Amino acid sequence: MDELILWLKYVFLGIVQGFTEPIPISSSGHLIIVQRLLGMEQKGLSFEMFANTASFLAIVFIYRKLISRLFMNGLSYMQTRKPEHRSDFMFIVYIVVGTIPAVIIGLLFEDWIAEVLTNVRTVAISLLVTGVALWLIRNLRGVKREGDLSVKDALLVGLAQAVAIIPGISRSGATVIASLAVGMKQETALRFSFMLYIPISLGGLVLGFSDISSDPAMSSLIMPYVLAFIATMVMTYISMKWLMDIMEKGNLKYFAYYCFVAGVLLLIFL
Repeated sequence: MDELILWLKYVFLGIVQGFTEPIPISSSGHLIIVQRLLGMEQKGLSFEMFANTASFLAIVFIYRKLISRLFMNGLSYMQTRKPEHRSDFMFIVYIVVGTIPAVIIGLLFEDWIAEVLTNVRTVAISLLVTGVALWLIRNLRGVKREGDLSVKDALLVGLAQAVAIIPGISRSGATVIASLAVGMKQETALRFSFMLYIPISLGGLVLGFSDISSDPAMSSLIMPYVLAFIATMVMTYISMKWLMDIMEKGNLKYFAYYCFVAGVLLLIFL
């Protein structure tokens, strides 16, 4: 019975991770909250690596055609300099530029942030900050498409992604908010946000592989991790499709309401 309860807890964690990863309400913050409510303590980063891998695969699957087009056209432009492929090549350049701030901040401060700021109070305050930011940009309708971006735009969005290393600050929320703030169309903002997610997530998986291989509890938790992996992948796919629909309709204000309510409740009760 205890084993079944443990499995169900990990499935629930996977559902929470998958549902909250794409949408602007912070997956890391919600995992901290849920683990506390369930009386679970994660030692090391092995579960986080499993969950992030599942979300990564789901998002890559959704954007597989865009990724393939960018790769092929970017490679073609480097070889032939065909003007019709320049926009895709520059989009790749902006993804690289936008990734740099998060890499630098992560390498310098990730351990300190994990030790000092991984608590419910930080998550609550971060959710309130996210809610304010979402409210401020709720009516923005930019005009910039992929071919209209600049290095400055990429750096500003990249800096927003770097801030999301703080628990409770949503990575997707920070990058979508910054993308809309610099004038991107909503569909461009969403694509740029999740193209930035891919190299950051992939890099984190590579660097965190040692946590999985050295986790002494891995053998006893392999089945719960597998179940959580499946739940995370399925829910990430569903949640990402939902976010695409919300972005198309311009309903980000509802996430602001949620962040306000969740942040206040956390400050009061936890």
